[in-house]
Amino acid sequence: MKISILTLFPEMFAGPFDHSIIKRAKEKGLIEIEFINIRDFGIGVHKMVDDTPYGGGVGMVMRVDVLHEAIKYAKRHSGEDAGRLQNLDSGQARTTKQKVVLMSASGKPFKQNSAKQYAKLDHLILICGHYEGVDERIMEYIDEEVSIGDFVLTGGELPAMMITDSVTRLLEGAITQGAVEDESFSNPDETLEYPHYTKPREYDGGSVPEVLLSGNHKKIAEWRKEKSFKKTKRVRPELLK
Repeated sequence: MKISILTLFPEMFAGPFDHSIIKRAKEKGLIEIEFINIRDFGIGVHKMVDDTPYGGGVGMVMRVDVLHEAIKYAKRHSGEDAGRLQNLDSGQARTTKQKVVLMSASGKPFKQNSAKQYAKLDHLILICGHYEGVDERIMEYIDEEVSIGDFVLTGGELPAMMITDSVTRLLEGAITQGAVEDESFSNPDETLEYPHYTKPREYDGGSVPEVLLSGNHKKIAEWRKEKSFKKTKRVRPELLK
């Protein structure tokens, strides 16, 4: 899989993507991450990427022509145009599964199911917005507008990092097989994950529940399901159907 991140600040991604699961996934060849600097497509000598909003108002708006050129570049190099792979045996062409996603506070909420769908793609293009926003006409060239929560950030780089992380860990071979099945939002009941315990067995008056030490896997499974339901009811009751 390939993830292309369109950003004005590619240097922001140096640390987060050079450690842990994402680093190992890149080393295994499970994922390729590229950064496309939007300013490379800026207008004029000063490479302008934004301008004042029509109708007045505070702040600057990112230009549609600049962003569109950046999107076309990403597609040409690893998307629709470059992705029509020829099957020499059957003579049939296959189109790369690709999606263009804009990071936006006004987009639809990004959820675990979104990560699962993105992980099935061949190419994911993430656009990091900035300033007051982007020219509305960019909607003609994107597939989805996504938000990571009901709050506003200074740019789309942090959301892009989070989405890349959530997608990468779902790729086959990125983490231990089956490790995500019981996680919050991933299990069949869509409840929060059950509590975990490890050594020491006793600490500061708190002890590990006896059922987890029993070796009875049926009872352990029942205990975990009960605790998962109770935690969801207490912390995120809106998730319960």
